[in-house]
Amino acid sequence: MSGVKESSPPVPGAAGTGFWIVLIGVGVVGGLLSGLFAIGGGIIMVPLLMALANFDQRRAAATSLAAIVPASVVGSTTYLLAGEIDLLAGFFIAVGGIVGALLGSALLKRIPIVWLRWMFIVFTLLVAARMVLVSPVRGESLEFSALVALGYVVLGLAMGILSGLFGIGGGIIVVPALIGIFAISDLIAKGTSLLVMIPTSAIGTGANWRAGTVDVGAGLIVGVAATAASIPGAALALALPARLSGILFGLLLLVVAAQLTVRAVRSSRAARASPSEVAP
Repeated sequence: MSGVKESSPPVPGAAGTGFWIVLIGVGVVGGLLSGLFAIGGGIIMVPLLMALANFDQRRAAATSLAAIVPASVVGSTTYLLAGEIDLLAGFFIAVGGIVGALLGSALLKRIPIVWLRWMFIVFTLLVAARMVLVSPVRGESLEFSALVALGYVVLGLAMGILSGLFGIGGGIIVVPALIGIFAISDLIAKGTSLLVMIPTSAIGTGANWRAGTVDVGAGLIVGVAATAASIPGAALALALPARLSGILFGLLLLVVAAQLTVRAVRSSRAARASPSEVAP
């Protein structure tokens, strides 16, 4: 099929100045978090686009993924200049990530929006618990091997699927995995994650564009704002203590999950009241 999906109706007020201000604000918030936590910013931009710009879950996910591309380029450059990127790990993760992004984007077109909404909430809660309970470390070195390389590819595959499915950069799974499983410093994990987001987000966005699920204009506005905001975010990450960074991130995700849950419950009640309006 081509064109905008039936589950992604035109956004009210999209031509107004207020709408563009909302998109810029979403981009700024997402960009700051992208640089600070290396998450791409999508896990915040998606609910903000739904709450403030009246996007549905599918359209918000696809548009957020498009906005992540330029922000990841700038954010990863900041980490690279600081020497906080593992290029070898990034290569193998990207290999799996590209395949996963195509799979995730394909699933995005087929999974009902109500399922996407609740899957996103559960995923957010799991990551929040992980970041609050587990203390990241800095300064550990990684011993590379064939088994480690295979692990990177598998991690990239999971990252890509989540990236295409939920409109997140994938760092929300890559950063904790690199720290907890591969014993990489949290700063190197963040820098490497941002680097890998570039090809995975670009591939996923291309697939979404062909499917007609992405709002290119909105994605461009959000992406430019996120790119500018990612620079101070990355600079702050280099100075912030690892434990504090993890706790702040976890608490932020709990707030997001709570807000999304309220919206999901309200939408479910509205759907039961009007069965004909349930999204496919």
